[in-house]
Formats: sequence, structure tokens, C-alpha cells
Amino acid sequence: MSMNDQTIPISSGHLHPLTLTIRHIVGAIAPLGFEVILGPEKETEYYNFDALNVPKNHPARDMQDTFWIKGVTETVLRTHTSAVQARHMEYNHPPFRILVPGKVFRHEATDATHEAQFYQVEGLAVDKNISLADLKGTLLFFLKDFFGEDITMRLRPSFFPFVEPGAEIDIGCFKCSGKGCGVCKQTGWIEILGAGMVHPNVLNIHKIDPRKWRGFAFGLSVDRLIMLKYGVPDIRLLYSGDLRVVNQF
Repeated sequence: MSMNDQTIPISSGHLHPLTLTIRHIVGAIAPLGFEVILGPEKETEYYNFDALNVPKNHPARDMQDTFWIKGVTETVLRTHTSAVQARHMEYNHPPFRILVPGKVFRHEATDATHEAQFYQVEGLAVDKNISLADLKGTLLFFLKDFFGEDITMRLRPSFFPFVEPGAEIDIGCFKCSGKGCGVCKQTGWIEILGAGMVHPNVLNIHKIDPRKWRGFAFGLSVDRLIMLKYGVPDIRLLYSGDLRVVNQF
């Protein structure tokens, strides 16, 4: 048999689970009236912190949490995609609803559940009649789409400088149905994301009158959603380049 008669099998390519999950998140939430906005990964201190009501003495500004660009004054690798929200509010008048997917960076030791780089999708909605009920409804709609219709959700009070009130969003454990297991650390609940109503200070910074306009914001960790839904045991696998991981999706 000649070489020309041999058939060489070619395997099809696979989208990375991070890409697939970002597309899933955007595809689920965008029909609610959100548009996708992108921004720079190298960011100024102003947009990353000041424009989001993060105090000058906040620990997130320290070297322990933030990568500062050596030799470039007041420049960082963005620690959250909220910086893009700040840019959008500065140059656009409400009402608006945006989704911001992208990579972010934190100066921390890596282990099975922490990486120096990871992906977020953040959402922001500003309008005249926005309420906490709108935030809850939007997130419940997405979480049911992502994890299944039977999912339950709760809001737990928390603090973030750019929202007031702030909340951690938990879902009922889908592994044990709330009975308690290793995934939910025997609590019956799994922490999913942070959210809240946009702080009036943030609106004032961008010359948006908080007496007329209100908003909500939320931030999803794409990596965490993948680990929970698909049982990925180590976040570092998502950045290993190992095709055995990618080919499962």
C-alpha cells in the first residue's frame, strides 16, 4: 500500500472549558438586556480602586494582593473586571446593562483552589427603578440555567467597598441536596459569588445622580463555577495546557 492510500485520523479540536463557560454565562444573561464590554488587563490605580470607592488604605492595594507594574507609576494588573465597569460609567449615561468577561490577577500563593490568574464575568445594571429584587431575580435566573431548575439561592450580608448593601450569594448544595457533605463543608450551602447595590459614592464619582439612578452589580468567578459544576479538583489544571483536560469538554 502506498503512502497516498493511507488515511491519517485527525481529531477535532475542543474549546477550552473556560471559553465554554464564559460563553454559557454570557449566553444566559445577555438576553436580559445586557451587552458585553471589554477592557484592558493592565489598568490604572484610579479605575481599579479609586473609581470604585476602594479606600486608599484598603488592604487590597497592598503588594500581598495586587501586582503593581514595576517602573510604571500607579499601574496594576487589574484585580477585578469591575475596573471596566468604572470606565463604562465614566463615558456613558444611564440607563445601561453590561457584562464584563475577562482575566484578572491576584498576588497570592497558588494551590488547588487559588491561582494568581483567573477569569471573571461581572455584571452592572443602572436604571431609575433598579432594586435588590432585580438583582436577586437576575442571579436566580442565571443559576437555574447553569446548575438546573431545582437550585435554591440565598443572599448573605457581606461587605464590598463598591456596593451597599453587599451580599454573598450561596446556592443549596447540588451534591447532597442540602444535607451536608464535603463539597459544602457540611453546611448545605455553597458560596458562589459576590453582589450588591451600587454604592452611591461610586455613582457620584462618575457624575450619576444617586437620587435619580440606582444600580446593582455582581461578580462571577468562571474558574469556581467550572470546578463546582464539573468536579475539577484543582484550579491549576485549567491552566496546565494538558489536552486530557480540554478533551473532556
